[in-house]
Amino acid sequence: MTLQEILKQYWNHDTFRPMQEEIIKSVLLGHDTLALLPTGGGKSVCFQVPALAKEGICIVVSPLIALMKDQVENLRAKGIEAVSIVSGMSKREIDMALDSCIYGGVKFLYLSPERLLSDLARERIKYMNVNLIAVDEAHCISQWGYDFRPPYLHIADLRELHPDVPVLALTATATAEVREDIQQKLQFKNAVVFQKSFERKNISYVVQNTEDKLRKLIDIAKGVKGSGIVYVRTRKETAEIAKFYTTNGIKADYYHAGLEAAVRSRKQESWKTNKTRIIVATNAFGMGIDKPDVRFVIHKDMPDSLEAYYQEAGRAGRDEHKAYGVLLYNYADRLRQEKKFELSFPTVAEVKQVYHYLANYYSLAYEAGEGTSMDLDLGDFCSRFKLDAIKTLNALKFLEQDDYLSFNESVFLPSRFRFEVGNEELYNFQIQNPGWDPFIKTILRSYGGAFDNFVNIREFDLARRSQMSAQQVIEGLKQLDEYHILSYKQQTDKPQVTWLKPRQHNESLYINKKLIDDRKATYRKKMEGVFAYAETKRCRSQMLLYYFDERNADKCGVCDVCLEEKRQTSAAEIFDDITNELIELLSTSSHDIATLVTTATIGTEKERIDTVRQLLDAGKIKFAGEKLVIS
Repeated sequence: MTLQEILKQYWNHDTFRPMQEEIIKSVLLGHDTLALLPTGGGKSVCFQVPALAKEGICIVVSPLIALMKDQVENLRAKGIEAVSIVSGMSKREIDMALDSCIYGGVKFLYLSPERLLSDLARERIKYMNVNLIAVDEAHCISQWGYDFRPPYLHIADLRELHPDVPVLALTATATAEVREDIQQKLQFKNAVVFQKSFERKNISYVVQNTEDKLRKLIDIAKGVKGSGIVYVRTRKETAEIAKFYTTNGIKADYYHAGLEAAVRSRKQESWKTNKTRIIVATNAFGMGIDKPDVRFVIHKDMPDSLEAYYQEAGRAGRDEHKAYGVLLYNYADRLRQEKKFELSFPTVAEVKQVYHYLANYYSLAYEAGEGTSMDLDLGDFCSRFKLDAIKTLNALKFLEQDDYLSFNESVFLPSRFRFEVGNEELYNFQIQNPGWDPFIKTILRSYGGAFDNFVNIREFDLARRSQMSAQQVIEGLKQLDEYHILSYKQQTDKPQVTWLKPRQHNESLYINKKLIDDRKATYRKKMEGVFAYAETKRCRSQMLLYYFDERNADKCGVCDVCLEEKRQTSAAEIFDDITNELIELLSTSSHDIATLVTTATIGTEKERIDTVRQLLDAGKIKFAGEKLVIS
């Protein structure tokens, strides 16, 4: 099929969006390609179409587990074979998924960067017929980027396994420094770079300095028609703010990555079809969701960087019609961000302490645990060892940067199972254990394909069909797991810790202090950039574009700063025009104030009275008795 035929068959579009076709052709010519596409620019099509046009499999590296799962589901719904490998999956599941990539006709393998560290993944990838390596959120590979993730540095190892396969790096935001770093770290050869201007002429960027943010949330929703997104810091806040909107008669819902996939999908669909007007979310929301008619995006709290802000605010106005990106800000935000900054960078001793506490928490022996994934109840862990939650979270991230473990904040993984015995052996088990027969028959009738692959299972549905309680179903599946009849993985929405190396002795545990110091300096620079954006009275669009190295941008004319300048200019012009008219009237004869104000024709009555007062204060006119005359 031609590129257009692939686009039509699988996406039902007749034409590509700007730059998509050029990027796809560059990849098909074998060029290493860096594509900077704005949020909503259709990045996924840029690697999915060329991968479908060629024999073999496309490896997609992405840090966003929820987005990976969504993209895999969407591809499967189109009849395209795709698999994802994420934390929380068992070794058996991973083994089977990688096997299907070699022998099973899979077109897309999605995996998180830390999975590239495993010998199992590397060994299997070596035998795959890879046609393209796609790196999503490519800014994560750069230490100067706002979301640096050291496991991304191992992507270059894929090039050793498949040296002739082109790499497509994709991101929505990157400074010139980061763009160069991406190409260097991914060992680009014959590089081609595609970049659109970061300017969004239809978006009015607004900073509102306010102590009463809740009131502003309502005012904006009432003042701007259409759908919107409100970004908040925590999952708890998403539900609270959505409830606040609903209580005030505005239909809203909440979203975060910890929700079950079916629930996330339902909430997205309700918002996309405008049944829900406002979605209140953490920054997990918006990736891969294409809704063109979003009229406003509000950040209730300070973003961590201008890259993140630009990307999230850019989800407004993709239809090119008027839209607003609003940041609610006050001085307390600066103080909170400064405090968060200090907690974000634990000492080397504190990082080591968290590592050993974590191993003790799991009762993990020295030299054991490599490749094991475990749920982490962060609240319970911090409580047991009397640790600060924010500092602990960041210590885990630095342990990830030194490749000791990977840490994924909670993403819902559904329950799933697979039969570990064949048909005949299962039949013999049923005959020998007639008490199990009805339960197993219900499973067989309800779920197909479980002899070959892990299949998602809903315990509540199975309970209804087998006339048991959900707890009885769970216990039954656990017992069959113990009998090795099937493998049963119960659902989880807890964060996942995966041990990338066996537990180390203290003398073997090396924490890179320079990396911590460098990250601290980068974080400080980006934090100060957000403060400057929020506190400086300069065209907001110009400031954002300058940050992304577009140094000669014109004023946008539509942000809060530009509009205020226009108002002041207009007021000054009105004052000058009224002054000229009043002086002209008084040059022919004296007037009392009432007559002078009613005789003048320029401006409103209030503006004329204010001008008379200013002229009196300046001594340009004066009273002669009850009449006004020129001084």
